[in-house]
Amino acid sequence: MIYTVTLNPSIDYFLEVEHFTEGKTNRASSQRLLPGGKGINVSKVLHAFGHRTELFGFTAGFTGAYLEDTLQGEGLHTNFLHVEGMTRINVKLKTETETEINGQAPAITEADVKKLEQQIDELTKDDTLVLSGSLPSTVQDDTYYRLAAEARSRGIRTVIDTSGTPLKKALDAEPFLIKPNIAELEALYGEKAAGKNDVLELASRAVAGGAHYVLVSRGADPALLVSRDGFTEAAVPKGEVRNSVGAGDSMVAGFLYRLEENGSIEDAFRTSVAFGSATTFSTGFATRSLVEKLEAEIDLLKGELT
Repeated sequence: MIYTVTLNPSIDYFLEVEHFTEGKTNRASSQRLLPGGKGINVSKVLHAFGHRTELFGFTAGFTGAYLEDTLQGEGLHTNFLHVEGMTRINVKLKTETETEINGQAPAITEADVKKLEQQIDELTKDDTLVLSGSLPSTVQDDTYYRLAAEARSRGIRTVIDTSGTPLKKALDAEPFLIKPNIAELEALYGEKAAGKNDVLELASRAVAGGAHYVLVSRGADPALLVSRDGFTEAAVPKGEVRNSVGAGDSMVAGFLYRLEENGSIEDAFRTSVAFGSATTFSTGFATRSLVEKLEAEIDLLKGELT
């Protein structure tokens, strides 16, 4: 079983306004509500490809109930812990420019985190634990480290997709996979990466710091998978960019999907890039037909670290 943890989920409220005027009453031309959160996205993609997952995390209030009801209505298995307050609403306004306003997360207590740890204690060595997204401001920045370290001590494969101090501390738990983009990798070490060699150097530091594999998304530039054995490069397929939301989460889902299908690490990398590209070229998440088409276009190039 693949378990995903979203500590800071949201209801994402998408609004389109053709001609937005500040200080005036504006009317939306379209609107929609979607459950948001990186771990949730990973589960949704895996579910669409036939893999059952279970969703952990925290929800609160009527917005949290809406989030759970929506996910359950899509056939997903949720096991969120209920806390005081209200699950945040993130407003995403699309007009002449795009503007986002992220709502305030509910306060998560240490007692709440302990309950989550008890849930994770029930996982077995054949399971995978995915820890994704930002941390609520009320939890300690070593929370991902604590969760991943406990899971790893019992032989559970851990995947971490976050940034900043939480990611830096989580490396000490020796995660199986981390998935930073260029900005997150630069922030991890406070250095700029001007080209591929710089990216490889920073990713190699993350491997030395504890990660078994570092999957680096680089936009339109080739993606990289770095480990102690060297690196593998995959050119991103060409296509019309229609959506960037969830592309990184789709990469994580694709990597795990192929491993669950008994694929090799190289196969998982190729599938990961196909999943991420398929989401980028779609208005929603990756579809099976597009993933299969893109996989056939992706060649891998292996190299040694200097």
